[in-house]
Amino acid sequence: MSTLPPHWQLVPRVSPPDGFVKAVQTYVKEAAGLRYPAGYFVAQLLWQRGIQTETALAQFVDVNSYPVTDPRAFGVEMEWAIARLQQAITRQETVAIWGDFDADGVTATAVLWEGLRPFFPEPGQLHYFIPNRLRESHGLSRSGLRDLANRGCRLIITCDTGSTNQEEIAYAQTLGLEVIVTDHHTLPAQRPPVVAIVNPRSLPPEHPLAHLSGVAVAYKLLEALYQAMPDRNTQPLADLLDLVAIGLIADLVALKGDCRYLAQRGIACLQTLQQHPDRRPGVHRLLALCRRTGDRPMDIAFGLGPRINAVSRIQGDAHACVELLTSRDRDRAHHLAEQAELLNTRRKALQRDILNQAIAQLAALDLSTTHVIVLAEVGWPVGILGLVAGQLAQQTGRPTILLSLDPPVLGAAEPSAHNRDGRADPADQLPNRPWAQPAPTPCNGRLARGSARSVNHIDLYQLVKGQEHLLTSFGGHPFAAGLSLPVENLPLFTEAINQQLRQQTLAPLGPIITVDLTVTVADLGKALFKELKLLEPCGMGNPVPQLLLQNVWFEQVRKVYITDATGQKLPYLKTEFLVRDASTAEGFPGIWWGHAAEELPTGRCDVIVELDFNAAQKVYHVRLIDVRASSVVDTPAAIGASSALAQELDWLLDWRDGIPDRPSEMTNPLIVRTYPTYWHDLVPWLEQALVTQRPLAIAFPPPVEVDPIALWQQLLGMAKYLSRTHQPIVRADWAKALGIQPVVLDAGVAALATLGFQLEAQPPRAFVLRCSTSDRQPEPVIRSAIDRFLTIFQENQFRQRYFYEAPWPTIQAMVIQMLHSRRDPALSPPG
Repeated sequence: MSTLPPHWQLVPRVSPPDGFVKAVQTYVKEAAGLRYPAGYFVAQLLWQRGIQTETALAQFVDVNSYPVTDPRAFGVEMEWAIARLQQAITRQETVAIWGDFDADGVTATAVLWEGLRPFFPEPGQLHYFIPNRLRESHGLSRSGLRDLANRGCRLIITCDTGSTNQEEIAYAQTLGLEVIVTDHHTLPAQRPPVVAIVNPRSLPPEHPLAHLSGVAVAYKLLEALYQAMPDRNTQPLADLLDLVAIGLIADLVALKGDCRYLAQRGIACLQTLQQHPDRRPGVHRLLALCRRTGDRPMDIAFGLGPRINAVSRIQGDAHACVELLTSRDRDRAHHLAEQAELLNTRRKALQRDILNQAIAQLAALDLSTTHVIVLAEVGWPVGILGLVAGQLAQQTGRPTILLSLDPPVLGAAEPSAHNRDGRADPADQLPNRPWAQPAPTPCNGRLARGSARSVNHIDLYQLVKGQEHLLTSFGGHPFAAGLSLPVENLPLFTEAINQQLRQQTLAPLGPIITVDLTVTVADLGKALFKELKLLEPCGMGNPVPQLLLQNVWFEQVRKVYITDATGQKLPYLKTEFLVRDASTAEGFPGIWWGHAAEELPTGRCDVIVELDFNAAQKVYHVRLIDVRASSVVDTPAAIGASSALAQELDWLLDWRDGIPDRPSEMTNPLIVRTYPTYWHDLVPWLEQALVTQRPLAIAFPPPVEVDPIALWQQLLGMAKYLSRTHQPIVRADWAKALGIQPVVLDAGVAALATLGFQLEAQPPRAFVLRCSTSDRQPEPVIRSAIDRFLTIFQENQFRQRYFYEAPWPTIQAMVIQMLHSRRDPALSPPG
């Protein structure tokens, strides 16, 4: 196994207009202790993320300022849906809700169940049905439709599913069933024969309803119904918003437009359970079991969501989850919550075991030549494979497909490889089947079924769709998919999908971490947390801020085993620590989940963290995301210039924010514009300042952040052009055109040489570039050379960012140390 370390991509620092910063400051309640003005950090992030006007800011931060979109924006499909529902209510028909087994589908089912019950009050008038995750696929099934028809149902309302079930909808018609589809997944090319199909995919991408999840679409349907029949509803619609927030955040949709508004309102509703637990005793108990309060999106993403999903992942049937969410019977709700907690513990154990087995298989692969990871094993539980595939995709930076193989059988195909209707099960956790073409039944009847997860904006749906001729079924979207295929097709599928992605990208794949802000340990704490909390709820399109801490070290490191709700020690661990740097004499607490204490470096390092707050323990801490050796290795053990020493350096000027129009009273300063590689690269400048008795101005320009992969593509494009035109170029000019240091260009030229590009000298200082396919090196050599280029460039970027953002007292302290370490006592500082 060979893979690149994560690429750390720093978002370029911006300076929003003063007016915008002042507008942000009106929302920042606490900022005491920060070394920057209130709102300094969050204003940068908001500006970077497209919130750049006071109106947009108000609508983003203040839920009461957001202009809620009318559900009638769905147009005629919503009108048809409401008209048919009104008819069913008037006639008191028997109606069924058809849901799905993931958290979005379960909460959508619960929302419709609670929201429609006032209109269908008689026992047996309203039903809900959810497929079994372990036996059935997502979407409608013939057997389920027959069951509902036999119960006397005449109208089915789907939620979070159904858009592409053309055949099943046609079959429903033969049973006398009419269907209203509410969904948010891929729309079919041809409208299905339904009463109405309410799906935000029909709206333009920029529409405020375009990103609604299944539960949010269900809520909008109820909103339209309550508007149409205001005298018939008997409960506030807002009481359902806590369920909407759970489904929205658990489903990882982009929290934009009405999605963000609904999530904000829903989290506020969820918080009220602490004072009114009997409103949703099951949810209140579940929050207590996962030691959360419900006031943060993280409480859903890492608490409620996984536990709701665990029920169907382990036992298949998710009907109990709807009861857990909606029951007012305290004892029953608590029992269901405790069952969900135990099933989640079981899910964690299975996930850990499968991950270990997958990593063992991964060790046999050469990731320098593997673009798509495909792993398979007999008997892997299908309900867990999507989670593990997601973990491996994040760790390796490659799309990952995990498959469970049917055990070897003799004779006819195994019935267990198919669902209740005889169709191949398309796999775990897939909301729709945009296409599914039947394949010939394999001669031995064995299928490989599983899940795929993508990373780094690679369109997984198109990748797998390109091999549809090898599959029995498939469904999904660009980031997640489920599939099944005959076992004998697996080697060909693995090779074909790797070749497909290999042809699309030349640059090596690897995990990418986007760094939003560079801060110090002194910046961490309540003030910064409250400031960054303006971004919440975070999610797709608005991620949790990733913070870079440079040149830090760890203290009081200890390994901690996690316990379950009963106090039993679990086979999971976390490492607790204090992180320190030169900005403060005190360490800041942190956690590294799933890692042992021995994995933390003992020396100086750079880390990426997320700032968090443990409401149960009332403690602010950081979650460690990644760590690597410090990009600046010669920082002294003790930094922090005293005021007296700082006064000795009044000839040292900080001009990193720009050279002033009139430099200062001290004329003719030496100006350092070039970034050093190490601190001691400044020694020649110091010596010159001492000898000439001139001030020294540190004037590093703001570093330009560039995606390393994009830079490689730019370098390769220029090489192709130069080799085609034979145009001479000077190395320094080429480096300047790319905006990189000569050492980075040298590594790039070495990588180009493995592709067959060779430099020929063109006196006096230029060269021309020629390319010969016969000089092309084997692919592992090429990948290694490109890897080295990316690593050198990335290190160079981090050094520039470090020196540009280093606190001024740190620079003063370094200069003092270098002055004190000089061996020539005859020289003294200027002035």
